[in-house]
Amino acid sequence: MHVRQFLIGATLFGLGLSQSNCTKSWIDLVKHTLSPGTSIDCTGENQRWSDYAAPTPGAVVTVGDESDVAKIIAAAGKTNTPFLIQSGANGWADTFTLNSRGIIIDISNLKTITFNADKTQVTFQAGVTNEDLINAAWDNNARVSASTCNCVSVLGATLGGGLSRTQGVYGLNIDQLISLSVVDAKGTTSTVTPQGNPELWWALTGAGANFGVVTSATYKSHPVPQANNTAWTGLVLFDESKIEEIVAAVDALTLEPEMQMDLYFTASPVDGLPTVIVLPFYLGTEEEGREKFASILNIGPTLDGTAVIPYNTWNAAGDPFCTAGGRKPSYTVGLKTMEPAAWRNVWNEYTAFFNEYEEANLTTILTECYSTAATAVSVQDNGTSSYPFRDIKCYAIAIPWYTSPSIDSDALQFGQNVRSYLVDSAGTSSPSSYVLNPTVPFPRTKPDLSTNSAYSYINFAHGDESLSQIYGSSLPKLQKLKKKYDPTRRLNQWFPLS
Repeated sequence: MHVRQFLIGATLFGLGLSQSNCTKSWIDLVKHTLSPGTSIDCTGENQRWSDYAAPTPGAVVTVGDESDVAKIIAAAGKTNTPFLIQSGANGWADTFTLNSRGIIIDISNLKTITFNADKTQVTFQAGVTNEDLINAAWDNNARVSASTCNCVSVLGATLGGGLSRTQGVYGLNIDQLISLSVVDAKGTTSTVTPQGNPELWWALTGAGANFGVVTSATYKSHPVPQANNTAWTGLVLFDESKIEEIVAAVDALTLEPEMQMDLYFTASPVDGLPTVIVLPFYLGTEEEGREKFASILNIGPTLDGTAVIPYNTWNAAGDPFCTAGGRKPSYTVGLKTMEPAAWRNVWNEYTAFFNEYEEANLTTILTECYSTAATAVSVQDNGTSSYPFRDIKCYAIAIPWYTSPSIDSDALQFGQNVRSYLVDSAGTSSPSSYVLNPTVPFPRTKPDLSTNSAYSYINFAHGDESLSQIYGSSLPKLQKLKKKYDPTRRLNQWFPLS
């Protein structure tokens, strides 16, 4: 335990609070009601995945019991203390406004997971990460839909839509939800279901952070014996001269329900130099997987690390991305199409930034591509969730990764430039009038996305996008519901609707 982190009882009854960092009034309202396991750090120190534009709280309250969340939110409301809920601490957007007047309510210790008898449902708390849930499912001879990064909170990712390697079979993570335990902006707890409150359910499943704090959920689970719970996947490395062929093959490839894939521009695990990596995924045998991805494999990799591996290791290739700290101001674009020439320009941007700054050698362009077989239903026709981009095939993310704030300007420009190239070939909007010259050294002119309709997945977005680029056709209804369910705008830290 940090030397400045105190149990609530000790903090209030003898050790005192630093008034410069902690606002004592909201604590006074709840000091006799919180569980012994709930603690406060009055230094405001808070480790996140990215230090860039991170919230700067006056205190961090680490919750020891799920019921304490409602009590803390209610007290914060009565004293007008701003708050932010934190679980995996992976959100990188620059929409946070929390400063030393506010508190972070850290729910990462809430990790209870319970499967029903036939393993068709699982109930879990908000601190559960993808890795936690996957391991629990594996131990219970089950499979659940989980996102591709082990350290990310399941509910944090899910309430923004929730992409999954198995979404072609099971649907998005939001499609797995059965019920939600929700604390509203006033500190009132209720159980929300699609039958009991379809309006709030619709808002929560796609824009959840604006409408409530979900402290636990019940989720679909699928019984699968461990022996059958496997997939073919692994890293496949290519020379950069193959970029155009690879991109053309990915663009032409129809991802069947059992298929998913990632494309990386990143440092090679072999020599640390910029390289191209494809991570194919097939829910089946190696023979079937190689056949399905033959158009890419036949291009001729320099290394093929694929194998059939168990469910509880599917995400292992992404574990290096879970390293906390550093500055990672990322940018994203949703892609229906991929154009080889645009991706050559992206490669040139990537290598220029990589080579310019030695400390930025973890910088990565990550593109995740998914089957839309079970998800391509419009918001209007489906009506059960507000997530608007169910027909997007690929999600590209430019992740500059470095430590020195002095690089921020060039890192932001790098990310914006990558985004601008991809927007024009995304198949989702009319081309912008902005043209980049990759031979011009950093910094380059800032692109303007204000007039196009690029799609940005909320969990990957930077924060400079328009709300319509984040919420799509759901925006007008969401803004109307925001006024109903959070009229005082207490839940306003993550791509706020108001």
